[in-house]
Parts: sequence; C-alpha cells; structure tokens
Amino acid sequence: MDITIVTGLSGSGKSLTANLLEDMGFFCIDNMPPQLVAELTRVLSEGQSTIGHSSNEIRLALVMDTRIPKFVQHLQPALKYLKDSHVPVRILFLETSDAVLISRYNQSRRDHPLSHNRSLEEAIHAEREMLAPVKALATDIIDTTELSKHSLRERLLQRFGHMEARDEMTVLVQSFGFKYGLPPDADIVCDVRFLPNPHYIERLRPLSGLDQPVIDFINQYPEAEEYIKRQCDLLAFTIPFYIREGKQRLSICVGCTGGRHRSVMTAERIALFLKNLDYKVVVLHRDLRRDLRQRRIDAIEASDTVS
Repeated sequence: MDITIVTGLSGSGKSLTANLLEDMGFFCIDNMPPQLVAELTRVLSEGQSTIGHSSNEIRLALVMDTRIPKFVQHLQPALKYLKDSHVPVRILFLETSDAVLISRYNQSRRDHPLSHNRSLEEAIHAEREMLAPVKALATDIIDTTELSKHSLRERLLQRFGHMEARDEMTVLVQSFGFKYGLPPDADIVCDVRFLPNPHYIERLRPLSGLDQPVIDFINQYPEAEEYIKRQCDLLAFTIPFYIREGKQRLSICVGCTGGRHRSVMTAERIALFLKNLDYKVVVLHRDLRRDLRQRRIDAIEASDTVS
C-alpha cells in the first residue's frame, strides 16, 4: 500500500487532481479526515489479506484540506502513524496565484471555506498561512496557475504514473449491423459494406465472420486485405495521439449490413493487430446472433399464421 495525500489551497484543482489520479489507478477519497487514516489502512489491509492480494497493490489518494476542522493539527499524528507502520506516503501540495484563485471563485460563485467574516482576499491569505507547515512537508508541489487539464495530467503522469502510456487506454473493437443502428458510443466507424456480402451465398449464410469459409470468401477479394491494412496503419498512427489527449477508452466500430459476416471478420483482424501492438483490447460482436434470432421469430410467426 502507498498513500498520496492531496492537499493545498482551496480552488487550486484538488478535485480535478483526484479524478485524474483515479484514472491512473488510484483509489481516491475526498475530504478525508486525518483521524481516520489509521482505521482506513487497517480495513484495506485486512480486506486485501482476505481476498489473497498483496496490500502493496493498493494506491490511495486522500484529499485533505481546510474544509476539515483542525486539519493541520490532526495531520501530524496521522503521518507519524503511517511512518511507524512503514506505509509509504507522499504529500502532493497544489498552489495557485491569488489572482487566479479569485477569478475561479468569482466564476464558480462558491464560498471559500475560510471566508466567514472575511473578504475572499483575506480568506486566501489566511489559508496560505494556515497551510504553510503542510507545504513544508510536501514531497511534491505543483503550481496550477497556468496549467490546463491536459497539462496537469501530464505532470501527474510524470510523477505518479506507474504504467506505460498504452496501458492506460482500453480499445473496444465492436462489429455491428447498420440496419440495427450505429453504436451510440462509437468514436471511429469503419464501413465494410463495399465488400461482397456472404449473406447471398447459401452455404455461407448460416455461418459468421468467425468461420473459416466466410473468412476465405472475403479474403479472395484483394480490396478486403488492402482496406484492413490501411485501417490498421491509420489506427497505429492515431491511437498514441488519443492517449496523449487523455482518452481512456476508444470505441472502434466496424459495420456491415447485418453485423454477422464482413464486419465480424474485419473487427477480429483489427483487434488482433492492436493486441499485437500491446494495447488492451476488448472485442464485441453486437449483432452476430441477431439475424438468427430474427429468423426464428419470423418462422414462429409464420407457423402461427398458417395454423
């Protein structure tokens, strides 16, 4: 188990940081009282032992700040407990210029946690003084004054990322039938309806794009191989840039008329290509069985009509 305490000035981006750390595999808790750290680590350690996992697999990000009464006073005993328990701890302190903090609060129209009987400027100054001892303990300090979301993510990846960039993204390769509608989560759509349709070959109709006779039928057309090669080359080029922009899940949808033959075969080929590039790939054939189900329903309805 290792713990990162996320703290800093109110309005400096702690909530966004927690979300980004969660995307990186951290278990995040917002507004965590330091007094509960000992109990939390004990419960999580026992839970890991129960399911047979090492507690070293747990990465915690605990957001603590001046919303918690007497936060600064209670932090020191919590840190001592973690040190005595040999739990690695990092303190990430976020700060921002006064001008940007004032602008953010004016835009959000929220109250500063120390604004009682104070102006916003006075509250920011008081918080800086209050958190000075915490900042002195910080292992990592990030000034978010001029950082965009993507820039902050890059900073966090540099300091806390334990994964290769390609391990952060899951690629869903999904076949579908256009006559059943486009998948609503599609990021990239490939249309293979230009290829000859095995549906019109009697012996191939009951098979699917997973069966070798269908694969052989499609592969006899040079344009099929050329299309798949060009799509794979394009994906190999573009996916790293999706990762750079912070995308966690990419949905590649391959469609034909019914989603049973051409799209299934092509989706399998694309998925295999991406797996060979070490991307995390999930394959789904949304409409593979739908035509068969519909034919059974039509047969039953026809039988009922005749009888």
